Parts: sequence; structure tokens; C-alpha cells
Amino acid sequence: MAIDDFRVHVPEDVLADLRDRLARTRYLRSPRPGWEGGLGGDGLRTLVDGWLAFDWRAEEARLNAVEQYTAEVNGRRIHFARVRGTGPGPHTPLLLLHGWPSAFVEYLPLATLLSDGFDVVIPSLPGFVFSEALEPPLTRQAIAESLHGLMTGVLGFGTYATFGGDIGGGASTWLGVDHPSSLVGLQLLSGPFPADGTPQSDEERDYLGALDAYDRLDGGYSEIMLTRPDTIAAALADSPAGLLAWIADKWHDWVDHEHGGWKRVLDSGILYTIATLYWVTDSIGTSFQQYYDYEQNPPRPPITAPVGVYLGREPGFAGFPRSLAERAAPGLREFVQAPAGGHFAGFEHPELAAEAVRRFHARLPVQD
Repeated sequence: MAIDDFRVHVPEDVLADLRDRLARTRYLRSPRPGWEGGLGGDGLRTLVDGWLAFDWRAEEARLNAVEQYTAEVNGRRIHFARVRGTGPGPHTPLLLLHGWPSAFVEYLPLATLLSDGFDVVIPSLPGFVFSEALEPPLTRQAIAESLHGLMTGVLGFGTYATFGGDIGGGASTWLGVDHPSSLVGLQLLSGPFPADGTPQSDEERDYLGALDAYDRLDGGYSEIMLTRPDTIAAALADSPAGLLAWIADKWHDWVDHEHGGWKRVLDSGILYTIATLYWVTDSIGTSFQQYYDYEQNPPRPPITAPVGVYLGREPGFAGFPRSLAERAAPGLREFVQAPAGGHFAGFEHPELAAEAVRRFHARLPVQD
């Protein structure tokens, strides 16, 4: 299958239009302080000012220093970055899989740290930035099949491993179900749930109750995208400030604040990179498709491939019981709490994540 070189380039007129829209932002007057009701007012103004000052051309050059390609998989274009293994091999092929609201750029720092032992592939998931969306329903299983086609049919790997959470983690679990002989191991930032989520212990019951309580405070974004994605997408596709607020709200909620996650996000400028990528590719709407189609995900059978859980310190997974992971994954080899890092642990603390990846793979059987 043909693999085409890819370089990021945003036309100057697109950037000029973006800056003009940002400069004309009309800000919300909210009676709620801080992030209590989400992101608006002065908090958003600060981020918009940062985006206006962001040097996209410098960021574009940084991104283009990394090998990037597109390839057709099952009739759809998939974009991916690649950080090849350095030094003496063997180098395990490793998929780093992002979630929402994110992009392939989340994992570039981690990929660099892992290049001494891994041949790293970082795809844009279907419907995100430079990758075309699949035909609905866009299920986790369908995403997994696309990724398997990329790794085996396009790149020619016989076996490979994965690391990721959220949507990418969900796709990984389906790779572990549908293609266990191809999976060296899959490592998840979020605990896998068994198909039968009925609690079987007081610990599980307490956790699921706490998760429901958290979702009632945090889950408004999800309910909108599950039921009326086009309505919110229309607003975000027209307002870059609104797009930034929608993305930043979840990054702020889900990072590990105790260990400096939000400071790293702000200092790095990753919010501006991701928001720019969503804006210039007009892909915020297609990124919602996997939410709208979520109910069409079939019940997932037990995962038989080797599984490691590197549980991120995000609110929704606080206290996640190992027993749930054991029922979801009979192949569970490791279940550890990340010492730091939340939903985006691979970005928030890439050094710790790299150590975790190496430790997990050291526990796995040597591949021939």
C-alpha cells in the first residue's frame, strides 16, 4: 500500500482569518468565579491572548521535524507520525494512541524518549485533524480495525504494542480482542470495564457510585456530543475562541493538578497547537462522531492479549478497583497507579510514562 510523505502547512490566509476572529471575540460576562461554571470571561480572554501571540510557523516547523505520512487504509486516509528506533535493536513497534480532545502531537515528547527501544507510530485517529473519518458507525472496534490495517497492511509489522487512554485506549482493547496474536501487549491509562458492569463487591459499588456522582458534574459536554453533536459543532466551527474554551475546559478538568499538569499544559502551548489543528482542518465535528455512535459499540468480550494498566490520576478513575480490570482483561499483567499525570499522563509527565512503558514490556515474554 502506498505511503505518502506529509508536511503540515497552513495557508497564510487561513491564519489571518483565525487571528481576525480571535481579535473580535465577544466574551461572556459570568457571575461564576474561576472554572466553577466552565471556561469563559477573563479566563478565556487570557487563553485567547496567548493564542494570538502563539507563533504557529515556529510550531509548524517543529512538527515538520518529525517524520509524517498518510496512507490509505480500507479506503480512508490515515495520517501518522513516526519516530523510528535508534541504536541497536530489536525495536518493538509501538502505537501511541490519543483520545479526545487531543491530537497526535500529545505524544511527540513521549515518542522521543522511547526511541531507544521502540519504533513509535502516532496516528491521528479517524476523524481527527489530518485523518479522514470512517463511515458511521464510528465504533471503537472500527477504529481498532483501521489501526490494525495501518500497522500490519501498510507498515508491515507482524506484531506490535499499544499505549494510550480514552478513545485510543478503547480501540486498544478491541485490538486485544480481535487481534490478540498481533498484540505484544497493550497498556492503558484508564481502567478497562467488563461488559457486565454490575458491581460484584462493595469496592466496585462504591467506585461506580462515585463515578456516577462525578459524571453528573462533568458530563455535560459528553451528553451534548452524544445527542446533538452537530449543534455544538456548528458553534465551534465558527468561533475559534469557543473551540478553545471547549477543548481547554476538559484539559483543565482531567489533568493532574497536584503534580503540575495544568502548568505544563499552559507553559507548553499544546492547547494552541491542538486548537489550531482542529480549526484549520475543520475537524471538531468529525471528532464528535465517535461520541454520537457510542451506543453502537458492541459489548466487548474479555481481552485475552497481555494488558497493563498505568492508571492516570484523573477524577473519573480515582479508586478504580483492580477487580474490574481483572474481569475485563484475563490477560492483565500489571495494574499500577501513575505516580503523576492525569488523563494526558503521557504528555504531563513523559519521563514517568516512558519508565512505565519500559517496565511493562520488561514483564512480557521475549518476542521471536
